[in-house]
Amino acid sequence: MTTLFAQLPLVFETHDSYTFETFVAGDNELAVGIVRQCVQAFDDHQGEKQILLWAEKACGKSHLLQACCQYAANLGRTVCYLPAREILSYEASVLDDMEQLNLLCIDDVDALFGDTAWEEALFDLINRCRERQTSLILSTSGAPDNLVVRLADLRSRLHWGPVFQLKSLSDDKKIIALQLRANQRGLVLQENVAEYLLRRLPRDLNTLFEKLDELDEASLISQRKLTIPFIKQVLDQR
Repeated sequence: MTTLFAQLPLVFETHDSYTFETFVAGDNELAVGIVRQCVQAFDDHQGEKQILLWAEKACGKSHLLQACCQYAANLGRTVCYLPAREILSYEASVLDDMEQLNLLCIDDVDALFGDTAWEEALFDLINRCRERQTSLILSTSGAPDNLVVRLADLRSRLHWGPVFQLKSLSDDKKIIALQLRANQRGLVLQENVAEYLLRRLPRDLNTLFEKLDELDEASLISQRKLTIPFIKQVLDQR
């Protein structure tokens, strides 16, 4: 669980499997290295204090932000993972005092854009984080320059730190990611079986991971290994 100050009203659980160890960087090694350095460097003021990651769906930005929070929490830091889409039913004042954390990660922050109250609250939060030297990692679902932001000063604040695009993994790297996920669940996923999943299913990692979870459950019930005939049988039944 993430660690929060008592006065902060929201607690969003992070996914236990979303760690740096299970994140396959692929062509994103530079971005992952800078992000990890940001998370590690709380006391010595080394590394970046603000980073923005952007990516299309299923490129790993939520995984990476949650990995940051879990890593920092294990170091005893105060952290919060905040999925922006899930806080829109709250008042924008929910962002008050979050600069008191050591690390704040706001996922899909562009979900707040277009609403004056949220944009102003976010603008003020970024300013406070910078003044307090709070590590702030943001993600957006598209290139920040292409997003509609009403508050011009907020757009400039988004570029206070480096901006990285997370690129989709190659099929070879997706196979590695699937095998890591399977291993974490105590499963053995042979390469030819992983290749079959890539041929049979949509290739985005979110879908592949969801189906792997379903196959794990089916294998436990049937006491069967993850072979191609077994997977074909399960998928044909769904």
